[in-house]
Amino acid sequence: MPLNILFSAPVADWADYGPHLKAALAEAGVEAAVSPECPDPAKVDYIVYAPTGGLSDFAPFTRAKAVLSLWAGVERIVGNPTLTQPLCRMVDPGMTEGMVEYVTGHVLRHHLGTDAHILGQDGVWRNNIRPPIARERPVAVLGLGELGSTVARTLAGFNFPVMGWSRTPKSVPGVTCHSGEDGLEAVLRQAQILILLLPLTDDTRDLLDARRLAMLPEGAFIVNPGRGPLIDDEALLAALDAGRIAHATLDVFRVEPLPPGHRYWSHPRVTVTPHIAADTRAITATRVIAENIRRGEAGEPFLHQVDRDRGY
Repeated sequence: MPLNILFSAPVADWADYGPHLKAALAEAGVEAAVSPECPDPAKVDYIVYAPTGGLSDFAPFTRAKAVLSLWAGVERIVGNPTLTQPLCRMVDPGMTEGMVEYVTGHVLRHHLGTDAHILGQDGVWRNNIRPPIARERPVAVLGLGELGSTVARTLAGFNFPVMGWSRTPKSVPGVTCHSGEDGLEAVLRQAQILILLLPLTDDTRDLLDARRLAMLPEGAFIVNPGRGPLIDDEALLAALDAGRIAHATLDVFRVEPLPPGHRYWSHPRVTVTPHIAADTRAITATRVIAENIRRGEAGEPFLHQVDRDRGY
C-alpha cells in the first residue's frame, strides 16, 4: 500500500516542490501518495513541513513516523508540545552552495574594500591604499554545522586564516577550531571578518552583545546570514555609530520583513539583504526528504534528526 505523505507548506510552494518530490520518491524506490490536502490526519505516514504552512497541532497525526522540515532552522517548531514524532531539519546541498557563494562574495567584498570604488567614484585617482592579502586577514565562522564548516573550508581555500567556533569541540580540515566560552573570546579577539552561522537557541540568542562586540578588533566586519536574534541590534548599532565595527552585512532579522523605518536601512555602515543568502532548492531538498522516508521505511536512522535537548 502506498505511503501517505502530507506536504504542509505554503500552497504556493506546492507547484515547485510537488513534481520534484514525486520524482525523488520514485527515484528512491518509495511508493507514496503526496498531497497538500489532509482529509484524515490519522492516515498520514510522514509530514513534509514548513512553519509557514499553518500546521501547529501534530497530535492528530498518530501514525506519522517523522516530521521532515524544509527549513534548516527548527526554532519555530522544536518546542511544540504536540510534536512527539522524530523531527529532522533540512540540510540541503543546494542551500549549502547558495550560502557558500553569499558569504564568500561578501567576505571578498569587505576584504578587498570594493565598496569604496563602486560607491565612491568621484574622478579622484587614489592608489595609495591597498588591502592586505588573504593570509593577512583572520576570518572567523561561529557555528560549524553543515553550512558553517563548508563556508569555513571554502574561505580557507582562498588562503584566509580561518577560525571556527562551536558549542562542543569539532575538527574541520584547514580550520583552527575552538569551543566553549574561552574559545569564543579567543576567536572574537582575532576576527577581522566575523561570520555568524549558529542555530538560534536560548544559549545563542543575543550572543553578540555589547561585551562581545567590544572584543572584536577595531574596524572588524560582520556578516550575518544565520539568525537575526544572534545579534543585539542596539549594541551593534552603537558599535557601528562609533566606528568600532566597519560594516555589517545582514541577511536575517528579528522581524521580517525588516520594517521600513528600521535604522539598518539607512545606516551607512550596514548592508541589508532580504533573507536571500541561502534558500532551500526544491530539486535538491526533495531528494533529502525522499532519502529520509526511505530510511524510515527501512528501519534506518534518519538523517539530520534534531536533538530536542540542544534545540537543533
